[in-house]
Amino acid sequence: MTTYGATFDIVQPGKFDRVQIAIRIAIFVILSIPASAVYLGIPVVAAIQISQRGAERYLAEAGENMTKWLRILVAFLAYLVLLTDRFPTEDPKETLHFEVETSGSPTVGSTLMRIILAIPHAIVLWALGIVAGVLMLIAAVMILFQETYPEGIYNFLRGVMRWEARLFAYMASLVDEYPPFALDMEAEGTSPAQPGA
Repeated sequence: MTTYGATFDIVQPGKFDRVQIAIRIAIFVILSIPASAVYLGIPVVAAIQISQRGAERYLAEAGENMTKWLRILVAFLAYLVLLTDRFPTEDPKETLHFEVETSGSPTVGSTLMRIILAIPHAIVLWALGIVAGVLMLIAAVMILFQETYPEGIYNFLRGVMRWEARLFAYMASLVDEYPPFALDMEAEGTSPAQPGA
């Protein structure tokens, strides 16, 4: 497993709720096109905050501000990709583990440059997203019949989500190190307990 400044993990529930499948499909259809704007929005918001507050203050307040919003985003995406049944209306820390160890000294220019630097990751994540979409469809059908799906599919989806979480932290200029091209599928960090697990 690759060590990186942003960590993500989540525990597979023992059973999934069948009703949640319909809710996810509706949300996914509605948000599938505007979701790509997130990748452009994160560095723009970070650049604005850095220009207003300065790099040191931005990183010092990251836990209360940007990391909190990224955690909510990651929790929502984890819900959509069938990693949890818990809709992120509650505290995301109860659903998953997402922490960022801030590093570097970001500038507005370096933050906006990350949009271009993230293109290789976006291409690979797009390809992995196609595979993940097929696996999500298989998992959704299995949830409808068995209320669960295989751990191997879960680990793959978790690995893709971990890659995205690391990329979000990098694009928000919270982590200076370029994210690894790694599909780390095993457990990482400390995960919160899932109900019914």
